[in-house]
Amino acid sequence: MKSFKKDIILLLFSVALLIQNRLSAQTPLIKVACMGDSVTAGYLLANPKTESYPSQLQLMLGNNFEVKNFGFSGATLLKKGHKPYYKTKECAEAIAFAPDIAIIHLGLNDTDPRNWPNYKEDFDADYTWLLDTLRKQNPKVKLFICRMTPIFNEHPRFKSGTRDWYWEIQTQIERIAKANHVRLIDFHEKLYARPDLFPDALHPVKEGATILAQTVYGNITKDFGGLTLASVFSDNMVLQRNQPIVVYGTANGEDRVEVLFRGQKQLVTTDSNGKWKAIFPAMAAGGPYQLSIQGEGKTIVIKNILIGDVWFCSGQSNMAFPLQMSENGLAEVKTAIANSKLRLLNWKAIQETNDMAWDSVTLAKTNQLKFFSGNWAICDSTSAKKFSAIAYYFGKNIMQEENIPIGLIEVAVGGSPIESWIDRYTLEHDDKEVDVLTNWQKSDFIMPWVRERAAVNLKNATNPKQRHPYDPCYNFEAGVSAFVHFPIKGVLWYQGESNAHNVGLYEHLLPEMVKSWRNAWGTEFPFYYVQLSSTDRPSWSEFREMQYRLQSQIPNSGMAISMDYGDEKNVHPIKKKEVADRLARLALHYTYKKSIAANGPFAVEAEQKKETIWISFASAKQLRTSDNKPVIGFELVNDKGQHFETSAIIVNNKVVISIPKEENIKTVLYAWKPFTLANLVNESGLPCSTFRLEVNPLENKK
Repeated sequence: MKSFKKDIILLLFSVALLIQNRLSAQTPLIKVACMGDSVTAGYLLANPKTESYPSQLQLMLGNNFEVKNFGFSGATLLKKGHKPYYKTKECAEAIAFAPDIAIIHLGLNDTDPRNWPNYKEDFDADYTWLLDTLRKQNPKVKLFICRMTPIFNEHPRFKSGTRDWYWEIQTQIERIAKANHVRLIDFHEKLYARPDLFPDALHPVKEGATILAQTVYGNITKDFGGLTLASVFSDNMVLQRNQPIVVYGTANGEDRVEVLFRGQKQLVTTDSNGKWKAIFPAMAAGGPYQLSIQGEGKTIVIKNILIGDVWFCSGQSNMAFPLQMSENGLAEVKTAIANSKLRLLNWKAIQETNDMAWDSVTLAKTNQLKFFSGNWAICDSTSAKKFSAIAYYFGKNIMQEENIPIGLIEVAVGGSPIESWIDRYTLEHDDKEVDVLTNWQKSDFIMPWVRERAAVNLKNATNPKQRHPYDPCYNFEAGVSAFVHFPIKGVLWYQGESNAHNVGLYEHLLPEMVKSWRNAWGTEFPFYYVQLSSTDRPSWSEFREMQYRLQSQIPNSGMAISMDYGDEKNVHPIKKKEVADRLARLALHYTYKKSIAANGPFAVEAEQKKETIWISFASAKQLRTSDNKPVIGFELVNDKGQHFETSAIIVNNKVVISIPKEENIKTVLYAWKPFTLANLVNESGLPCSTFRLEVNPLENKK
């Protein structure tokens, strides 16, 4: 009996297998040809037959697809290139394969100086030839051409031409896709921020090939993981008033997404990469409101939304310095109970950059750009205590003065240099800074302390290109980029301590960073920053003077002075409210157009009159001292470079200094000691910045 049952089971199984095989025979496999250069072929991979992106794509697509790899290392798209793809047997085999789907990734090797400078005019026509040839073999073929994978700055020809030619070709590829009515796959976007996956700056490792396979899989199947919202959206958030309200995320390809907000409905369709965006008209401050997003079989609801002003607050440790550690901060925390109009988004790092080696999980997440996370919260004693003291006091001040909801986004990393906050494209195209991208952990561009601390954190790293938040571009790629499509009112910036070793370079970089951020957001938002305080570090006086000058170089900017609240031995002064209030004054005066003093005395001119120097100031109706004592903080420098500390007096709203006998004075300095007690203020009690002013020998002019 048991034997009979076994025979029946085996018979049924055989019949089922036969039926399946017949069905399979009736359904031809969908043929996918992956054509390209060494990135497609899997160059440098331990086992290209299993690790290359076409091999991984086969596993993702399953048994109904036949994926073949027709990659050829070194191939050019250009027919007159040094190794043209169209002459290879791989190209011939791909055409003979008569694919139903063709994925083409070519162009990297065309950046070679033997190719692009000589034959770039042929690129469009040569690409069109390849597309037309595939269509002749199979008129129903679905063609995809790819934006190229990155070429990073360590490439030996990067600055000599590859960098610039690469972007010319990238632009050409986009035009070719449009002209030939073929789909464009973006191989660049998800890998441009992952130099850790490119050991030779050109070829991705297995994880990079996986990302390419996932990208192609999504474009073929239109499966991008279903409906999601961008990470900035959560309960208790603030949307920017008086600007179009943008709601965005991802869904599967060509899905319809319905977005409902304040009685208005937007219907949008995802693009070929699964991205969608709904735009509502600008709205006035108010709330609370609810946002509903409906997709295929899924609904997302965001509750308790306010409309007001959103300020992006960034920098290093003095911006990250928490409210509970500031002077009187614990008392302030107790009063911050359920302040429903003030909302906080602490985009917090998963690990502090303190003096310790990171574990393997932290290292992996850092490489994957998963270094920050957080959600919006109503300001209360829990959310406020670890939030930036500078940002909190600023937001509270603006909220009270304007009587509107305020949203604060904190993205700050202790010890981070400014290079880490600038996007990769900007640094790559900045001839003063492009070299900092190469082996930054041994670069003199980066402050020694910064490199030393990063080395401690990365002690357990096995990848020589392990990322770190002090890595150039990193904080932009892992942090700032998450918000650049989210409208904001303006930016607060407190950073520079980790760049004080190179004053001239910072003077170049800060305006470049501001420009790049404004380009990313697409708006000329106000940018208010904090000048370094005073502490016993040699270059800080010169650095403060440079920051003072940058106000005139950066449009729509302002600087809050903090040196009178400094600490001689500590770069983290605890008087944060006073500094935040000065930032608020700048915003209230320039952005909100309030009649409120925002600036301290601004040195305009130093004139020599016989044996005295008279210094005139703007932004000062009445000069005085902060402690009602004699003026201190001035120095004179003669033509031999010798410094003389000197006394000064206030006469007719000018500062007057006596010249030492028989000295030829060339320069006046103020608050030039790294830690200074300089005390000159205006009628509003706002201080005069550290400055350097050349003396004008007015009486000697003819």
